[in-house]
Amino acid sequence: MKNRKPKAVVVGGSIAGISCAHALIGAGWNVVVLEKTSAPPSGSPTGAGLGLDPLSQKIIQSWLREPQLLHNSTLPLTIDQNQATDGEKKISWTLTRDENFNFRAAYWADLYGLLYNALPSDSVLWGHFFLSFCISDNKTCVTVKCKVLETGDTIVIVGDLLIAADGCLSSVRKHFLPDLKPRYSGYCAWRGVLDFSSNENAESILDLKKAYPDLGKCLYFDLSSGTHSVLYELLNKRINWIWYINQPEPELKGNSVTMKVSGDMIEKLHEEAENIWVPELARIIKETKEPFLNVIYDCDPLKQIFWDNVVLIGDAAHPTTPHGLRSTNMSILDAAVLGKCLEKLGLENLNSALIEYQYVRLPVTTKQVLHSRRLGRIKQGLNVSGSGPFDPRTARSEECDELQQKNMPFFADIPSIFNVTT
Repeated sequence: MKNRKPKAVVVGGSIAGISCAHALIGAGWNVVVLEKTSAPPSGSPTGAGLGLDPLSQKIIQSWLREPQLLHNSTLPLTIDQNQATDGEKKISWTLTRDENFNFRAAYWADLYGLLYNALPSDSVLWGHFFLSFCISDNKTCVTVKCKVLETGDTIVIVGDLLIAADGCLSSVRKHFLPDLKPRYSGYCAWRGVLDFSSNENAESILDLKKAYPDLGKCLYFDLSSGTHSVLYELLNKRINWIWYINQPEPELKGNSVTMKVSGDMIEKLHEEAENIWVPELARIIKETKEPFLNVIYDCDPLKQIFWDNVVLIGDAAHPTTPHGLRSTNMSILDAAVLGKCLEKLGLENLNSALIEYQYVRLPVTTKQVLHSRRLGRIKQGLNVSGSGPFDPRTARSEECDELQQKNMPFFADIPSIFNVTT
């Protein structure tokens, strides 16, 4: 084992999966990523905005041949501001403001492109649909079957380790935990990105920047009665917004948490925005082309995240609501920690490496998932254990302080497995 290069098969080619490819290649492993989509996203509206914490920024930079590319393709988020909005009076006021926030705002497709283009060209097998896996009797290898969608052929890939990076509805996780069901949060999220690069002096943009003067460096949270929204700017003159709406659980079709939306649904969205938000935000929502709707789920934290030589990472390991900006950051850190554990202990000690990975990550992700859940319920005005619904109009200062991102457990924690140069 010491003399041969070990091999990992990663199921799922989103940011979690390609992060694993980077981390394990850096640890001396061969990696093949199976992704069911036919080609890498290129100029597509897939995904939206996200916030990268300082540790994720450093990890990503360590994976890039030109580390400065990350800063060149993102904008700073140095301020975390929560504010209340009175829908009738159309006014807003600040609830809490943290000017020492040190995240960066990225567009999903931009970040994906950076990470994917920095991998060896043969790392990802596009159009390969995962079917099943089988662990050998002596637990030394795992055999993965997948379908080549272009030809219909079924192929077999054998590796030393199977990494499930196939999202919150993970097929691999279902093999071990067939009764585990995602937990509906009680609300859905409308999301959109408005590209104003061709008309940056439009009246709606100028008015928005007057109403939100720190756009370009601030993560804005607007809280109204029983709802909240998120607003921040992305590179290349784009505005990212999210609006969370309490509603019964919708019926999903297929293996995706993104719903198809109709023209009537979008028209109703525009009408409600005018009633709830200040005119500047409502107009941006109305001008956004092709907004989409995500159903928000998480799961009660798992007790384990590996079995023999199969390991979960990212949303497959810890589905979470998005209020702590954790999903992408947890996926990146999962991958990096897994890579460090495998590098330190080697293939001959694979089980010990996976035990250490679980030991490092599980306590952190457990608390972060539960904190994100609580934060979402607070901001949506839902009942929270230990207190009644949060009302931004009457909240005390100590209640408002709970809204800040820096209260996330392990907010600035760096796992000891990383050296100081990470």
